[in-house]
Amino acid sequence: MKNKILTAISVIMLFIPWTILPLRSFDWALESPTAEIMIYSYAAFMIFSGIFSMLVYTKGKVKSKLIQVCAVINSIYAVGAIAILCTIFA
Repeated sequence: MKNKILTAISVIMLFIPWTILPLRSFDWALESPTAEIMIYSYAAFMIFSGIFSMLVYTKGKVKSKLIQVCAVINSIYAVGAIAILCTIFA
């Protein structure tokens, strides 16, 4: 049961970063403080989801094919978020 819950959380974490696209269509989301806060928040979530999925796969010993896919995609999200943050702060 624990394995299914952790896998479901990882799968849900795959789709949450894509919710920034409809949010960015609003005018208030493009203004300076709001846009920066949104980008930082989504980047932090993407880094967290990458770490979470890798920990579920390694330490949680959930070895299904779905969690492998989630771990790879969330890790790519995490690397992308770190790259975005590096370009912002550089």
